Amino acid sequence: MQPVEIIQGNSPIVLGLPHTGTHIPDEILATLNDTGKILADTDWHVDRLYSGLLPGATMVCANFHRYVIDANRAPSDESLYPGQNTTGLCPTTDFDGRPIYLDGKEPTAQDIEARRLAWHAPYHAALAAELERVKTIHGIAILYDCHSIRSHIPFLFEGKLPDFNIGTNNTTTCDARIEQAVLARAKRASGYTAILNGRFKGGWTTRHYGKPQNNVHAIQMELAQDTHLTTETPPFAYDLQKSDALRAHLAAILSDLQNLAKSLPKTDNNTF
Repeated sequence: MQPVEIIQGNSPIVLGLPHTGTHIPDEILATLNDTGKILADTDWHVDRLYSGLLPGATMVCANFHRYVIDANRAPSDESLYPGQNTTGLCPTTDFDGRPIYLDGKEPTAQDIEARRLAWHAPYHAALAAELERVKTIHGIAILYDCHSIRSHIPFLFEGKLPDFNIGTNNTTTCDARIEQAVLARAKRASGYTAILNGRFKGGWTTRHYGKPQNNVHAIQMELAQDTHLTTETPPFAYDLQKSDALRAHLAAILSDLQNLAKSLPKTDNNTF
């Protein structure tokens, strides 16, 4: 199993999908308990949700599951949300705070480093290369990081999550016009709710690559899973009716970003 799948396009938009993969090597799978083997924290069907929405968009998809290693966490494993419940580079609990490993089978520091080299590093090498490639073509690149999460997770946040959760680390990872365009389109989506820099302000991917001064902009979209799943429990089935409605709004968001990329100012600093 290759760690990453790349679908290349010539648009300035690059879609990052760090959490849609479900592959877990047998030797790691054997250490997971029954809770871990459910893979409940997958970004279920997000690859299908975004497929074909923007002709020419590049997609960089992690094939491995976040329980192997989380491609949206810093290699150093520092918390992006100090003081709040979260999961780490190699999670040992699920989003409900329940252990996912058999007793005594949690990954060691040596295991984590081996996983970083085998899975995390190749994904980010591919993502960085694609951003550099499209920036060479257009003078600018926009990373749109695609995520989803259950709409109710008391361990992580109170109440029900909004449908569209837009993260730019408080407008540091992209030009303000990008976040405002996405927010405006999301707020016009009838029957949906939206928030900017709420509980999810953008993960390590968004914060690491989003360097507007270098003509690389990044924005994270965290979707509540009840917008496109039949249920948020096994078997986590894709809901065609919900998804078709949602895809129309996502397509409009991506189209807006592509059009906006043409008019955004470009700096002379092209260092990635």
